[in-house]
Amino acid sequence: MSADAVPAHLEKLRGRVAELVARRAADDPTAADPLRGLYVTPEAAHRLATAPSPVPGAPPQDDGHGPGDPLADLAERFGLSPLDLRILLAALAPDVDRRFEPLYGYLNDDVGRRRATVALALDLAGTGPHDASARARFHPRAPLRAGGLVVVEDEERPLPGRALRVPERVVSQLLGDDAVDPELTSHQVELVPAGAAEPAHPLAVRIAALATAAPLLVHLRERREGTAAGPVVDALSAAGLPVLCHRPAPRAGDDATAAVTALVREARLRRAALVVGPLPSEPGALVRSLATGDVPVVFFGSEAYDPGWAPDAGLLALEAPHDGVDPARAWHTELARHFPAYAPDFDLGEAVAPYRLSEPQIRRAARDAAGLAAFDGTAPTAAHLQLSARLQSAPLLDKHARRIRPEVGFDDLVLPGEPLGLLHELTLRARHRDKVLGEWRLRTGGGRGRGVIALFAGDSGTGKTLSAEVVAGELGLDLYVVDLSAVVDKYIGETEKNLERIFVEADRTDAVLLFDEADAVFGKRSEVKSSHDRYANLESAYLLQRLEAFDGIAVLTTNLRANIDDAFTRRLDLVVDFPFPDVEQRLMLWRTCLAGTPCAPDLEDEIALCAKEFELAGGAIRSAAVTAAYLAAGHGGPLSGADVRAGALREYRKMGRLAPGTSLPWQ
Repeated sequence: MSADAVPAHLEKLRGRVAELVARRAADDPTAADPLRGLYVTPEAAHRLATAPSPVPGAPPQDDGHGPGDPLADLAERFGLSPLDLRILLAALAPDVDRRFEPLYGYLNDDVGRRRATVALALDLAGTGPHDASARARFHPRAPLRAGGLVVVEDEERPLPGRALRVPERVVSQLLGDDAVDPELTSHQVELVPAGAAEPAHPLAVRIAALATAAPLLVHLRERREGTAAGPVVDALSAAGLPVLCHRPAPRAGDDATAAVTALVREARLRRAALVVGPLPSEPGALVRSLATGDVPVVFFGSEAYDPGWAPDAGLLALEAPHDGVDPARAWHTELARHFPAYAPDFDLGEAVAPYRLSEPQIRRAARDAAGLAAFDGTAPTAAHLQLSARLQSAPLLDKHARRIRPEVGFDDLVLPGEPLGLLHELTLRARHRDKVLGEWRLRTGGGRGRGVIALFAGDSGTGKTLSAEVVAGELGLDLYVVDLSAVVDKYIGETEKNLERIFVEADRTDAVLLFDEADAVFGKRSEVKSSHDRYANLESAYLLQRLEAFDGIAVLTTNLRANIDDAFTRRLDLVVDFPFPDVEQRLMLWRTCLAGTPCAPDLEDEIALCAKEFELAGGAIRSAAVTAAYLAAGHGGPLSGADVRAGALREYRKMGRLAPGTSLPWQ
């Protein structure tokens, strides 16, 4: 594109301006006006119009626009007629050559109006406001205005007297500056240049192939935000199309129309595709505005497509597949960009398997992991990867649940072999669910998700919540404990709404969801004897359906397994029973809890005796150990057997039980 073409066209325009000035000056009655300093005299206007051009090279001899001419390129992209081009050139002139300002002030009979008016632009084009077809070029839906190339100002004036302005982005484009419109920076628009990425998603590659052949309008429904939109951006870029990614505001503001006009203009100027989403709550106006017919647009979001958004747009509605790229391969590729010849000393696939990230999220997480590793002076470790991956998950669950950062592992558990083995199996299922349920197609139909759901059943204090924290820590995820007091509502239907918010956010977040005392909401359905029973059963039916569609990892805990509805049990992947600890396990629990405390020489014998005499669960033993530690800290010595026994007696009294060796008051 030639940068000298526009000044050359303007020099030709200046010749037409000179002719118009000469005609006006021939019968100018103000030539001898003593106040002519307030306006441009005919002589000054004639001199400005006929002065030699400072632009090197001869001006064009006609209005033709040859190859490499930015005006010709603009006419092709926006569907402009020859008259449109002459109007655009007249409006553009003061923004490129300041000598046009006083000339336009003279021709407008108003030295303060230094832009072309509608009447002046049409005069210079060889027609006038009397021509209906010429006036139609200024209609809001005409190419110049609809494309955002010309802005008609002074709406309160009659059409002939309204001023014309060319946006600075259009001026810059015509002069050879290809920078993104600054107006779009405040509207979350990102440019991905052509050839910036390699495609890997079959659906995305197909969309890109269709978009390069002809303008395409697609709505892509995602199960998880960004899982399909990112690959589409990569595929469009790899196919040779620049991509403008736009994230609309949740609610349209006053400047939404101007932003859409600027976005479409930028896409046409660059011959780019648009990827827009997630869509706002009422996207109809946005979809209709972007359905121009000459710009490829891909909308995405979690909501299903509504034909009422744009009934005549010919929009193609697609369901994004659940399967994406191989996470381990994508992570390794991105990490190798920062650490050439990267060879991890851990199982990369196992470390990143619990995270359901899109390619753009993996790209950002790998960059962050590389930064953390560089800060520590090492190659990226599993901890670096898992921390950066957790930061990519939406933190919105904090509004509905209490987050726990796991600080325990399997070494902190004291359990028999069977429940311990089931906990290991739970982590195995969480890591390999995409392979088993997706690649191997062992997921049944009916809209079932890929969630992993387990029930932990056992008496209070037997380690159910601690085990959920261990599972989350082993997977490198956060644990979110659902506060049932904030979920259950006395008003009909409100409990389901609260649970739906939690499930939706859990589907978007890589975390382990814990429903403590789950029998409060997952209890058995009852025989319908009143309206209350009917609505309680509706709540249970909703939960049954929602669990089947759940894609995350959830753990339900209960002290009363018999209270859980059998229909819920059938939908569970694992049921782990936590037995009450026997003497040997209680001894191990005492040792584990007191491992970090200074101990007196006789402590081991007293611990063994307490483990035999006091039938305490793991949670109670931990509380007794804490009490004993406080007693030791109070007297300033090491932890003694007397401190341990005092802590155990304290727990027995809290539970209302008689301590060994004591009798009832009346005995």
